Amino acid sequence: MKIAYTTTFDLENPEHWPRRHLGLYGAGAKIVQTLKALGSEVSPLGELTRKRSPITRLKWQFYRNFRERDFYSWADPIVLRHYAKQIQHDLTNTEADILLCPENAIPIAHVKPDRPMVLWTDTTLGSLIDFYPYLSNLCTETRRNLLKMEQRVLDRCSLLIFNSQWAAEQTQALYGISPSKIQVIPRGSSQTQQLSDDAFESALKKREAGPCQLLFVGVDWQRKGGDTAFSIAELLNAQGIETELHIVGCQPPYEVPAFVKVHGFIDKSTAIGQAKLSELFQAAHFLLYPTRADAMGVVLSEAAAFGVPSLASDIGGIASVVKAGISGQVFPPESKPEAYCTFIAAHRADDCYSALARSTFAYYKSYVSWPAVGEQAMAAFEKLLQG
Repeated sequence: MKIAYTTTFDLENPEHWPRRHLGLYGAGAKIVQTLKALGSEVSPLGELTRKRSPITRLKWQFYRNFRERDFYSWADPIVLRHYAKQIQHDLTNTEADILLCPENAIPIAHVKPDRPMVLWTDTTLGSLIDFYPYLSNLCTETRRNLLKMEQRVLDRCSLLIFNSQWAAEQTQALYGISPSKIQVIPRGSSQTQQLSDDAFESALKKREAGPCQLLFVGVDWQRKGGDTAFSIAELLNAQGIETELHIVGCQPPYEVPAFVKVHGFIDKSTAIGQAKLSELFQAAHFLLYPTRADAMGVVLSEAAAFGVPSLASDIGGIASVVKAGISGQVFPPESKPEAYCTFIAAHRADDCYSALARSTFAYYKSYVSWPAVGEQAMAAFEKLLQG
């Protein structure tokens, strides 16, 4: 199978990826690597350049200064048509069976494909309007452009792959897309190396000693619920359960006590960064993910890859990867820290915790590892090409 893919960023150079997009960009790179490992011939159409226009610049200044609203040039037809022109040119010179976009609708908004086009993303941008902070103060023009852009892409795509049932349902409700062209496939871990069964059992054995180790990973302290994670660890210590909270990706906006260990941003694109994250995940008893707004969160798959159960908000598509009693627990978004503490206290017993950690690791291997994800995707592609 020959697959051509297109993105607005360079999948081959992670050192150039901005921190706020590491999850999306990393997933795109993993998708390509996985499809190649399964025998597909996967190649980029070429590095896209973004059109810089004085018109979009003036619009941004107008909406910011006179309307106090956000205008995004990436949703403007001027930018989108420039992307499409580049893709259409490169597409004529490839024998690919499928055009794949492992990002979002932006690069392919105006593409008129002459072969099956597949969008593989976590969710539609329209589903995040008034849900994610950066899409909650849109000007009318950007909102209209964004929704029109996605409707065009979703109608033209032959297959849509989303990471969660929530994303699929949101897309159907918002854009009227038929369920027959939608496939739900979870996103795998961004870690380059996965634990063997023996390495997992060794890590699990080490967790028996010492305090309860909680891990919080997120660049956005506020949106990811860092304050709730801190309160959970604080309350557990107050209840007599010795606990450490390890924070990765951000800096708390206030002084923290000694039981909180702040590791800052760790670059997972480097061998040193991968090793440090692996060390933290292997030592952790639970991943805390009390997020306030999320489509899913690739860190949930990363935790499962180490047999670390996740305790997360039941928001967006999180329940598609955090299975209650199997790979952790989801809590209503309005849950207080006490609810998390009750679960942790009830599952701290060695046998109880070991059973949950083992079921998390087994769930990962069967459903959310990249080999498992790739097999599901290849089956969907083959079905698509067979008509």
